[in-house]
Amino acid sequence: MDEIDVPPFFICPISLEIMKDPVTLSTGITYDRESIEKWLFSGKNTTCPVTKQVIADCELTPNHTLRRLLQSWCMLNASLGIERIPTPKPPISKAQIVKLLIDAKSPQQQIKCLDTLKSIAAENATNKRCMESSGAVEFLASIVCNYDPTATEESLDYEFDSIKPIDEALSILYSLQLSEASLKNLMGKNGDFILSLTRVMQRGSYESRAYAVLLLKSMAEIADPMQLINFRPQLFIELVQVLHDQISKQASKATLQLLVSICPWGRNKIKAAEAGVVPVLIDLLLDSSSERRACEMILTVLDAVCGCSEGRSELLKHGAGLAIVSKKILRVSQVASERAVRILLSIAKFCATSKVLQEMQQLGVVAKLCLVLQLDCGSKTKEKAREVLKLHARVWKNSPCMPTNLISSYPA
Repeated sequence: MDEIDVPPFFICPISLEIMKDPVTLSTGITYDRESIEKWLFSGKNTTCPVTKQVIADCELTPNHTLRRLLQSWCMLNASLGIERIPTPKPPISKAQIVKLLIDAKSPQQQIKCLDTLKSIAAENATNKRCMESSGAVEFLASIVCNYDPTATEESLDYEFDSIKPIDEALSILYSLQLSEASLKNLMGKNGDFILSLTRVMQRGSYESRAYAVLLLKSMAEIADPMQLINFRPQLFIELVQVLHDQISKQASKATLQLLVSICPWGRNKIKAAEAGVVPVLIDLLLDSSSERRACEMILTVLDAVCGCSEGRSELLKHGAGLAIVSKKILRVSQVASERAVRILLSIAKFCATSKVLQEMQQLGVVAKLCLVLQLDCGSKTKEKAREVLKLHARVWKNSPCMPTNLISSYPA
């Protein structure tokens, strides 16, 4: 290829490689379909990469003339090792999707429709956007909302017929990488769709539960606070169960991200604490295989939940609660250290019984906080560590690591 003179208009401005499926944007610039779809849909960009103009219409028009020129050029240079570019399969049309959805009336037709939709979505991002604008999201959401968790108790045949559609529907919904508008539409269904996802998490297969969490995370990212504070206690119970069951790394990560975003709002921290999230999070911290980012998120959720008395009580009730939080300081990252010290500050402020303070000294919590003051671990973390030590310097004055300036603040 280095010895061949490739016409510059055959080169995609994004990938800088010969185009295989040239398509033109509304700005008049032609790109290779795969590259521009990744730019627009996966990267969620709204401007033309070349002109920097805002793209109001993301429709991609196939550039048949340029493709034919490309194919002819490839044939002329076949002796030099250039392979002919095959004619790409045309994207699905809106009319085809609509007809497919209309014909899916019986359970058997629905299953066939889901298989077809899955294949269509897997082809390219243009097909996904076409499905989204043709009513496929509403069709898939209706299958989720009509999910009957009691089906598993009635008959094995009905279970097979009912579980498969819900698995497929959730899988396709997630694979569509829904736009903000579609996610907001799902959030705005009077909480019905979230309630349906909660039912799926309660009684669905591992696969369905994982996809339900992933969808919930995407929805929570675009929701306003008033929608987040209306989450029901049962949802938190199911989220905790997903963490406990360790369905998959992806599902656990999505659950932690979801809890990080929703726990600070309203009574959500109390709902999470009452759902039993604290002991599950502590057990995850005790697992030495926890990755850095996972550890940071666990401590972030614990910090939020310890903002209520129910959360602090659960932390102290766990035999390893204080010890593992203290252990993570200076061992994971600056973010993790700050979150861990914030948790200890909550305990020191609101749960400082003589028993708790004695336990903090015996477990080495006081020594660890003193070490924080001596090392470079962020000014916020140092400030909070100093605040904890200052609060109870009188009680911990016999600790050999206590700074003398803090002890002198409390003369005998």
